[in-house]
This record gives sequence, structure tokens and C-alpha cells, in this order.
Amino acid sequence: MKTSEQSLESLPPRERILVAAHALFYGEGIRATGVDKIIERSSVSKVTFYRQYASKDDLIRAYLDYRHGKWISWFQTSLAEASATGLPAVNALAQTLKTWFSQPDFRGCAFLNAAAELGSSDPEILNTVRRHKQEMSSVLDELFGGDAVSAGHPVSLLIDGAIVHAQMGQPIDEVMESFQAVVSRILRK
Repeated sequence: MKTSEQSLESLPPRERILVAAHALFYGEGIRATGVDKIIERSSVSKVTFYRQYASKDDLIRAYLDYRHGKWISWFQTSLAEASATGLPAVNALAQTLKTWFSQPDFRGCAFLNAAAELGSSDPEILNTVRRHKQEMSSVLDELFGGDAVSAGHPVSLLIDGAIVHAQMGQPIDEVMESFQAVVSRILRK
């Protein structure tokens, strides 16, 4: 997913903090990113930071909501564009994922990363992760709408596996070849 963050200076403080946190949390990890680093990156004072976000946990929840909106919008748009070229749904999905996995800033799924980093320390964060995955499954159900069975959930599980393999450095073409083969088998059943 391309992340075209607009110039931080032009944003109001709350958004500036959120955009800075998005880049840092996704790029370096949630636990590895301290509030002081976010304050520095967003060029706000500590007082301004805490007026906007009462705690780092509040900012983490806002980050996940922000990331969800950006990612789902990108995912739907990319799938629609690939499908509009006449690609079958499986190929449109594979092309979309390959484009994302090939981005220089690709660091896996922000939601899987958050769940792994934070575990069950915040049930609200885990609920946000689950909602993201459910919406992704719904988008996939729409993509594969002509199929008799709901493909969204099983295909989303496969996407999560492909994300992890790409994140571990397995060649993207190999990941996508295996992914497409398994998705095609699911859809034939």
C-alpha cells in the first residue's frame, strides 16, 4: 500500500500526531516507538500531545482506526482497478497483494503486528483488529460474489499467511504463486 503522507507541517496538531504515529508505529513497531519520538516527529509540545491524546493507548487505537480507513480504501480501489482491466477475481487479488508486498515500506499487516505486539493487553485493540479482518473478508465476499460459498473468510486467512511469508522475506512471486493456487482450489469447491 502506498503511503503518501502529506506534509506534516500543514496539518492541525491532532492529525500531525496521528500521521507521525502512523509512520512510526507501522515502520518501527508500536512498542519500539515512544511518545517522545512521536512528539519530535510531529513537532508538537508534550502538553499539545497530551491534550490531543490522553495516553499512548488512545493514540494506538486512533492509529489503528486511521490505518484501517486508509488500507481498506486502498484495497477496494486496487481490486476495482485490477478487475476493471478484465482480470479474473483471483488474479486481481494477487496483483493487488503483490503491489502492496513490493512497496519499499511494506512491513506486513499493521493489525497482525499490533495483535502480536500487544497481545491481549487491550481488548479494545484486539476488537479493532478483528473488525479490520472482518471488513477485509466482506470486501473479498464482494470480489468473489458469484461463488456459491462465502470465500471471504478462508481467503482472508490465506492473505494473512501470504503477508507473513512476504514479511519474512520469501520471494514475492513464490508467495503469490502458492497463494493463487490455493485460492483457486477453495473457489472450485
